[in-house]
Amino acid sequence: MIRLSAITPSGQVHLGNYLGALRTWAREGTQDDVYFISDLHAMTSSHNPQRLRSMTREQLAVLVASGIDPASVCVQSDLIRELGALNWVLECTCTYGEAARMIQFKEKSLGRDSVRLSLLTYPVLMAADILLQGTAEVPVGEDQLQHVELARALARRFNNAYGEAFVVPTAVVPKVGARIKDLSDPTRKMDKSAQNSTGVVFVLDDPDLVRRKVRRAVSSTEGIANLTEILASCTGKDPEDYTSRFADLKNVVAEAVIEELRPVRDRTLELLADPAELDRIRSSGADRARDRAQHRLNAALRLSGLM
Repeated sequence: MIRLSAITPSGQVHLGNYLGALRTWAREGTQDDVYFISDLHAMTSSHNPQRLRSMTREQLAVLVASGIDPASVCVQSDLIRELGALNWVLECTCTYGEAARMIQFKEKSLGRDSVRLSLLTYPVLMAADILLQGTAEVPVGEDQLQHVELARALARRFNNAYGEAFVVPTAVVPKVGARIKDLSDPTRKMDKSAQNSTGVVFVLDDPDLVRRKVRRAVSSTEGIANLTEILASCTGKDPEDYTSRFADLKNVVAEAVIEELRPVRDRTLELLADPAELDRIRSSGADRARDRAQHRLNAALRLSGLM
């Protein structure tokens, strides 16, 4: 059974990404699963090409450094020919009404005079990501359930109209993991695209910077709860009550975070310092994903009358 998950290179990977997703992928994933950097999805809004390229390489290194099987990791744009072909077939299967009903499109386009067409159509590309690999399960948050439902609808519609080409995927909402909040504003989640990064701990932050960020964490009830959640996630233990000793809590959390991230940070920096090895991993992952996808793409093209 193939599972597929992705991370978008809109910024550096942070502590919440690692504790909430990457660590789980490493612990529970198999070589049959697919974990990819969705750099094409990062182009649905204004972006800097050089930064996109840099963040894609950095995220690839972080995924491998987190312990995810390198054979399961790939970069979305390395399959752009295959995805482009299937994306067109699926756009010819999807209706405008289905795309326009997507909640994320409505929210992100609200109040804006102009949005990129890709913001409307990227759920179809997401469907192509899923269907191209023969994905059976897609672990997603509540905000992505609608997109997986679209992939299911398109798979069924194509199969019924032209012949069986696609596995109909199932959305799986993972058990609630670490819900890491911004240290400076614990009413919002930690965000790699945050304008103010003082409350965001990135995987590649050096230990002194981690300590400074944690020590600046707000002392509200929400702030204490956020720090204890981080501590529990890093140590696997229920933390003691630090309500009256907030400074002690900050110190303990900072050191726990540093130790949790240390091997990931060290391995990521090693990979980034060895471009040839990182390129080898990337090329190997792309070849494997491409080989697995080719027969399914060929079937879809043939059944739809293009081959």
